[in-house]
Amino acid sequence: MKLQQLRYLAAVAQSGLNITAAAEKLHTSQPAVSKQLKLLEDELGFRIFVRSGRTLTKITPAGQQVIDRAIKILREVQNIKGISDDLKDEHRGTLSIGTTHTQARYVLPSVIQQFRARYPEVRLHLHQGTSEQIAEMAALDRIDFAIATGSQDLFPNLVLLPCYQWYRRIVVPADHPLATVKKPTLAQIAAYPIVTYVFSFTGSSSLPQIFAKAGLTANVALTARDADVIKTYVRLGFGVGILADVAVDPETDKDLVSIDASHLFPLHTTWIGFSRGGLLRRYMYEFMQLFAPHLKRRLIDDAANAADQQEVDALFADITLPIR
Repeated sequence: MKLQQLRYLAAVAQSGLNITAAAEKLHTSQPAVSKQLKLLEDELGFRIFVRSGRTLTKITPAGQQVIDRAIKILREVQNIKGISDDLKDEHRGTLSIGTTHTQARYVLPSVIQQFRARYPEVRLHLHQGTSEQIAEMAALDRIDFAIATGSQDLFPNLVLLPCYQWYRRIVVPADHPLATVKKPTLAQIAAYPIVTYVFSFTGSSSLPQIFAKAGLTANVALTARDADVIKTYVRLGFGVGILADVAVDPETDKDLVSIDASHLFPLHTTWIGFSRGGLLRRYMYEFMQLFAPHLKRRLIDDAANAADQQEVDALFADITLPIR
């Protein structure tokens, strides 16, 4: 068994079983990847993939176990290289972040600007998606950090550190009937169509559940993962917008009326996560502290060494998170 074979195996799994796409990522040929996979299967004595002709159709149960372990091995190899990189030059490297549109558009720009000033030679890669898409990136080891809100159950293999909290806000055009209501009720909101996030419909604090508890039905006209898209359709009159307060810009959104909704919807916590057992380079520690100043290196290390997420949460029990 060779390390190269494990790299090929992981690349194929991370490319949706598309050998051609994996070969392109690895800068090699499709036949070379196929040959190494076949040699690995012959050595193991069982099939990793189910095939239909030359096409890989799915991963066998035993194959999934091999892939999971291969990814762990490759991560440890990367950790060893990371130690070497830090010793050679702690100011160079890459940092890949998977996050939501709201974080990428409204929270991270100032953080990244400060980070770039300190580490101009670190290459940054920003990947946007829903919580489910970010979880997939993390599972395939494509990102160093995941930044999201809620949905912790989707990230069982990450160490999740709470960063800040936020409330939802309501946005409507200036001529909307709710524009003059300082503290609207759920019943008043339910009287109009709603435009909100896709992720607002998962978890214990989902909009349908909140309205249902009040004996109401949320009339959802449109959902989107992009806060700017939500505001665009609010402007077009599709309905009442419900979004994160950090996504309301006083300058660019001055044509909309923004209404505090903290009396209606629960407080949300945004976190940053990294792989359990992964190596954190110096610039990664600094990025986390720029994003959340209370994340000092010692606290991060304590969390990284915790047995499970419950133990991590206990470390933050007495820390008051900022509200944005």
